[in-house]
Amino acid sequence: MIVFDLCCAAGDHRFEAWFASSDAFADQQARGLIGCPVCGDSDVKKAVMAPRVGAKSNQLTVKASTSPNNAATAGEISPELVRKVIAEIAAKQAEMLPRSRWVGRDFANAARAMHEGRTAEDLIHGQASPQEAQALRDDGIPAMPLLVPIVPPDAVN
Repeated sequence: MIVFDLCCAAGDHRFEAWFASSDAFADQQARGLIGCPVCGDSDVKKAVMAPRVGAKSNQLTVKASTSPNNAATAGEISPELVRKVIAEIAAKQAEMLPRSRWVGRDFANAARAMHEGRTAEDLIHGQASPQEAQALRDDGIPAMPLLVPIVPPDAVN
């Protein structure tokens, strides 16, 4: 089994999925069987991911104690710690969003206009395609994805 980080073209939503092999992923992708769990888009590509590199076999391994406080020092992260960190990220994002203006699919243009001085600096959030996001990065325009997915205001019923 292999896990891939994936993203959709419609909303640049990131998610992970398990496959029997790289060929199985390619086959399912070609047949349009993989869909974004957030928006349902079937135009899904592999996202950049950090490889997991194991320790060299000639290095001493550290035994992890059963204490949750020692889990991170042994290279293992407890589920409780992951939940806590995600909750903190979600809380900070929820604190920031009301101070930010939703610009929808015009995010890349609005960010570029502020960067070039054509409009006043403002806190904004919205949607950008992977290509638009890459163009912003290539041009040195500061932007980052929201770490916790949100529902666009116009999609809330």
